[in-house]
Amino acid sequence: MPEKIVQLNEEVIKGQIKELVRGSVEETLNELLEAEAEKLTQAARYERSDERQGYRSGHYSRNLTTTSGDVTAQESKKAAREKAKAVVEQLHSMKLKEAAKKVEDGIEETLTYCEFPFEHWTRIRTNNVIERLNREIRRRTRVVGTFPDGNSALMLVCARLRYVAGTQWGNKKYMNMKHLEAALEDASVAG
Repeated sequence: MPEKIVQLNEEVIKGQIKELVRGSVEETLNELLEAEAEKLTQAARYERSDERQGYRSGHYSRNLTTTSGDVTAQESKKAAREKAKAVVEQLHSMKLKEAAKKVEDGIEETLTYCEFPFEHWTRIRTNNVIERLNREIRRRTRVVGTFPDGNSALMLVCARLRYVAGTQWGNKKYMNMKHLEAALEDASVAG
């Protein structure tokens, strides 16, 4: 009588378990978010009611808990300074004196964006526009491969910059200058 042997492919089973866990975590998180949205708006999705407190689109401030602690977008320059001082103290306690000195020396320069209107802070802190332009130039130069000399590479980059400056992409307003004008008027009236 032949012996029955059962063989299991361990990799297939691990893959299926991983997908099962991923799917159940995703489903749980989506249900939690759905329940929270219903609680906040006092209405289910697409429900029209007099008790509705708001709409489901948009966002609000939340804390993100990481292994390094709670992360929050800073409300003021003072709060950012206090957070930076706490980081410096923590680095000192970890005996990382050079890192603490670097952070301490760069606090004011890093917080320069706080001198501008609050609405401009995210635009000033990030360099998304420059990164997008650099990716576009990198993409164009990779197509060519090798250039005969530096001038031909420079001419290609300049031609791309001229094109961007002359199109809608170059004409987009990155910041609403009305906020800055209002801040300058307030400063001139106060001063």
